[in-house]
Amino acid sequence: MSTDAMTNTKNGKKTKVNVKMIAQIGMLGAIAVVLMLFEIPLPFAPSFYEIDFSEVPVLIGAFTMGPVAGVLIELVKILLNFLINGSTTAGVGELANFLIGCAFCLPASYIYRKFHTRTGAIIGMLTGTLFMTFAGCFLNVYVLLPTYAKAFNMPIDALVGMGTAVNANITSLFTFVVFAVAPFNLLKGVLVSLIVFLIYKKISPILKMGRE
Repeated sequence: MSTDAMTNTKNGKKTKVNVKMIAQIGMLGAIAVVLMLFEIPLPFAPSFYEIDFSEVPVLIGAFTMGPVAGVLIELVKILLNFLINGSTTAGVGELANFLIGCAFCLPASYIYRKFHTRTGAIIGMLTGTLFMTFAGCFLNVYVLLPTYAKAFNMPIDALVGMGTAVNANITSLFTFVVFAVAPFNLLKGVLVSLIVFLIYKKISPILKMGRE
């Protein structure tokens, strides 16, 4: 086979792989949007903190195609949800979902990419859960809750009061983060990690088909 023919073959295969990855990113993003519709309220946090499992397809895609793909799936999920359902939080909830979702999938998929074993996956998901929890607390205190309060022209104390109404331990912004935000992100990370751990090996061969 000539050099030109080999180059054309490689370019054709690369194009096919890129198209398949784009299609999978879109598909996983769409699945994530559907999963966002099924939210579970928590007894220890205000109503605007509800767990969904939309990070499952995001993490599966990040494990299969890499950290950048995970971020793109997260972005597709947020944009599709915004276009379909709009926003009831002036965009603050969508921003929070994107940033905190990336804080989870990026370290998890990066570690799994470096240590491509079951142990690497577990360490990655544990690290992602802890990083997401830390990022969630930091962002809520310094960015998300203040922005939310400003967008709806309400004092931070009013948000704290919403927390107090469901959890008597919440009496300040600090305790809001300790007793609502941190447990919420820890629980979400653990549940998503458990689901991915159970189903990844069954799903990943389908996503990898035609790209290897």
